[in-house]
Amino acid sequence: MGIFSRNKKKYATISVDRSVKTKEKVEKVSGLWVKCPSCNEILYKSDIESNLKKCTNCDHYFVMNSKERMDLLIDQGTFVEYDKDMVSVDPLGFPGYADRYAQTQEKVGMKDGVLSGTGTMNGIAVSIAVMEFNFLGGSMGSVVGEKITRAIERGINENLPVIVVSTSGGARMHEGILSLMQMAKTSAALERLRGKGLPFISIPVNPTTGGVTASFAMLGDVNISEPDALIGFAGPRVIEQTIKQKLPAGFQKSEFLLKYGMLDVVAKREELKDTVAKILGNLL
Repeated sequence: MGIFSRNKKKYATISVDRSVKTKEKVEKVSGLWVKCPSCNEILYKSDIESNLKKCTNCDHYFVMNSKERMDLLIDQGTFVEYDKDMVSVDPLGFPGYADRYAQTQEKVGMKDGVLSGTGTMNGIAVSIAVMEFNFLGGSMGSVVGEKITRAIERGINENLPVIVVSTSGGARMHEGILSLMQMAKTSAALERLRGKGLPFISIPVNPTTGGVTASFAMLGDVNISEPDALIGFAGPRVIEQTIKQKLPAGFQKSEFLLKYGMLDVVAKREELKDTVAKILGNLL
C-alpha cells in the first residue's frame, strides 16, 4: 500500500469565476456565422461578404446596405456624395419618432435613408441614389423624397442619366401626408428628366413595396431587378383578403413581374453593373 500512496498523483482545485459574461462570449463567436434562410446552411459571414452578399451554397441573395450597393455599381474612387447632412425635423411631433430617428442614425451611421451623389459606371457619368433598408425599413419620409428628387434634378442640371436603387417598406407613417407627398414630388421630377431626353434606370431590389413602388420605383425607362426580389404595393395576404382569390405562385417576385411586363430585366448581382452600363451605352 505504501508504494501506491507514494505514487499517488496530487491534484489542485481551481476555482471558476461564475461572473464571466458567457452570453457576450457566445454572441462574439456566433457573430462569425449566419444561417441561410433558403438552404439552412451555416455560413461564415466573411464568405458571404466576399461573395457579393450571396449564399455560397444556394446563391440566396442577402440584403446589401446602401454603401455595399454603391460599391457594387459605381467605379472605385469616383463617387461624390451630396446632401449628406439632410435630416428630418419631425414635422408632426409624432410620439417617439425623434428618439427612434436618433437611435437609427447612430446604429446605421447615416442621417437618413438614402445615399446619393454622382460617379461613373464603367466610365459613364451618372447621378445615383441608393435607399437604405436598415434605416426605419427603408421608409420614404420627407428627407428620402427630397434627396431622390435632388438626385433627379442633378441629372437634369448636369445632363446626366439617373439611377435609383429602391428598397423600402413604403411611406414613413411618422410624417403623415408629408411622406405621401414625396410620391408626387419624385414622379414630377422624373417627368422633367424625361422632357430633357435623359434616361432613368430604376433598380427596385428586395424588398420594394408601398408608396415607393407606387411612384418612382416603377417609372424607369428601364426597370431592372435581381432574382427572387419581392416587389409590390400591398402584401399578398391583404390582396387575397380584398379580392377573395388565391394568388398565383411567385406573385410579386421579380421573375413574375418580368413575365408580365412590369420589369424589363432581371440580372444576377454580379452582372448588374455591366447590364446597367450596357443599357446606358445604348440609350445615351
